[in-house]
Amino acid sequence: MYTQHWHLYERPFELTPDPKYVYYSKAHEEALLRLMYTVRDSKGAMLLTGGYGCGKTVLSRVFLNELVVAEKYEVALITNPRYSAKELLVEIIYQLGGDRNDYKSKGELLHIFNEMIYRNLEKGKETVIVIDEAQAIEDLETFEELRLLLNFQQNNRFLLTLILIGQPELRSRLKGLPQLKQRLIIEYHLNPLDEKDCYQYIDHRLKIAGAGREIFDNKAKQLIFKHSSGIPRVINGLADTALLVGFSENKKVVDDQLMKRVFETSGALEGHVPWSA
Repeated sequence: MYTQHWHLYERPFELTPDPKYVYYSKAHEEALLRLMYTVRDSKGAMLLTGGYGCGKTVLSRVFLNELVVAEKYEVALITNPRYSAKELLVEIIYQLGGDRNDYKSKGELLHIFNEMIYRNLEKGKETVIVIDEAQAIEDLETFEELRLLLNFQQNNRFLLTLILIGQPELRSRLKGLPQLKQRLIIEYHLNPLDEKDCYQYIDHRLKIAGAGREIFDNKAKQLIFKHSSGIPRVINGLADTALLVGFSENKKVVDDQLMKRVFETSGALEGHVPWSA
């Protein structure tokens, strides 16, 4: 709607996790480095956490793209893990290319899973299981099932890699599951962007979308940082609205006065951030 006005190819601040737009702060680079290290060096498991909208999902998509390009991994991605222990096992097998064996016993499912892992090894491929939004797992037995999957190993190596991604409350839940927590030796927590990264994040996304000049001035960026607390998803919401308002007012630059009008009309006053949920 506003892209032609701002001379952009597309809207730069969509809320979908498009890997093309990923911004690599030092923290995001470190998180991706640990993810790749965990898989490539067969470390067994990793825990990645971060608050709402801090970039976990888009980083996981970049990570998965890296695995696809490498062509040596078979990956099961679970994005809604509200499963019982058996249902989760059925879904993992299906994601790895097997049939939906809902009617089989857990013992039979584990046998099928074991065969799939060794079949992958024979083809020179590693098995990776990624559980996104892992804090949504309700059944403790499901967590226990994930721990038991890590028992698939040879004398000197794990036969699969488990990546748990979730919000900070996942860490609290894992404290009550010490046997699983001890397996998650590699971990990382993503915090919101600092002010410098917030500015660079805005410019980065605009450049990817085709911007050939600065569209947000520094005072506008400063206000966005203040009202977003550096959370990328909130930055996107504010910046997208600013481009729309700027288009409707035929502005050439997003400045602090335009941003104040955005806050007045969106409810982002006195630090309240409507996009934080």
